[in-house]
Amino acid sequence: MLKKPEPTFRESVDLMFNRAVALMDLPPGLEEKIRVCNATYTVRFGVRLRGQIKTFTGYRSVHSEHMEPVKGGIRYATAVNQDEVEALAALMTYKCAIVEAPFGGSKGGLCIDPREYEEHELELVTRRFAYELAKRDLISPSQNVPAPDMGTGEREMAWIADQYSRMHTTDINARACVTGKPPHAGGIQGRVEATGRGVQYALREFFRHADDKKKAGLQGTLEGKKVIVQGLGNVGYHAAKFLTEEDGAKVIGVIERDGGLYDKDGLDIEGLHRYISQHGGVKGYYSGEYVVDSRHLLEEECDVLIPAAVEGVINMNNAERVKAKLIIEAANGPVTAPADDVLRKKGTVIIPDMYANAGGVTVSYFEWVKNLSHIRFGRMQRRQEEARHQLLVDEINRVLGEAGVEAKLSASFTEAYLKGAGELELVRSGLDDTMRTAYQAMREVWHEHDDVTDLRTAAYLVSIKRVAESYQAKGL
Repeated sequence: MLKKPEPTFRESVDLMFNRAVALMDLPPGLEEKIRVCNATYTVRFGVRLRGQIKTFTGYRSVHSEHMEPVKGGIRYATAVNQDEVEALAALMTYKCAIVEAPFGGSKGGLCIDPREYEEHELELVTRRFAYELAKRDLISPSQNVPAPDMGTGEREMAWIADQYSRMHTTDINARACVTGKPPHAGGIQGRVEATGRGVQYALREFFRHADDKKKAGLQGTLEGKKVIVQGLGNVGYHAAKFLTEEDGAKVIGVIERDGGLYDKDGLDIEGLHRYISQHGGVKGYYSGEYVVDSRHLLEEECDVLIPAAVEGVINMNNAERVKAKLIIEAANGPVTAPADDVLRKKGTVIIPDMYANAGGVTVSYFEWVKNLSHIRFGRMQRRQEEARHQLLVDEINRVLGEAGVEAKLSASFTEAYLKGAGELELVRSGLDDTMRTAYQAMREVWHEHDDVTDLRTAAYLVSIKRVAESYQAKGL
């Protein structure tokens, strides 16, 4: 009997969407409106590099405009194609809805390997790509706001913002045309690590609920939990760093392009990240057992598996052998639809991508608001908070003194209590609140509906319902 072929990323998204809407009572026309991508623009442009004209192909897809602007990253990778970009745009629609960010879903991509080009060459390519999109309003503070994705970062976003500003010299909100910029170029503190921080907050929220841990066969806190991370890029690195340094988890495996590392006693994430930055991979690292075929580490026993790289790494070929009790999808689409079916039947709990990696778009929302308000968060109230707290500390110490008590509030407590919230503290607070609230919305559906047996279906139900309500409010 012939084995069914693995569905594409886009087909997997559609299959998971279908599984959710089958449990809803949506009008067929509205269901189709939510499912389909509104538009995809393909651009082919030339840039003179190294004495000749090089032609590049790029995409910008708009999945849903139930809210505007639409939001979604731009990735640089050789494998970028229209189907992938449209699937990612759909996920962005559902992702924004689940965390209640007031955006529609969009995504962009450029077929390029950024490692093959010098910085000044990448700038030329990025500026031309931004020009091609901006002149069609596919970059705009009020209509379409990109962000970093795989292969791009603060540097590329600063170039895009500057290119847009050059084209719209009188637009006072020009900086809001893109998020993920460096703080000195209109960005916001905490954006670089936002997605990894969101993964940490999502796991913390999961571990607050005894019933949820029980479903995954877990107990206690994150302290001492064995973690395997696939992809130690921006998202995987920050998630691993925060989980080990702040929550006491133990990363026993790391999977990279050139192989993997395994150490049952835990790996030094900071040291390993520096080594990868210098050498381009994990091979030769002084600690841990080197694994040539790193895919096998996806199948190692662990408490938490964090796929944080590309889509489709857990599929029909290996899903049956995955032993992780809990999978949190830090990447987009790392588990295919057939693999998801296998894992659900096995009882593996999956925290889905549309929620798990929504920290990036959440903090992007904060950055967009900051750019539109033209003021740094915390600037107006921080010192007033400190002054009010100082009044309370002084009064407590005065009362203790009058009562003849020699002890005063400790210096360490006083220092921590007096510190007012700056931009970074406010960003972390807003992200933590967002991840908690979104998880509770999914969890309510997961536990209260007999037909919903997993968090992914619950997440789709919550997000699709919100998108549908938005369309209905528009009169559709």
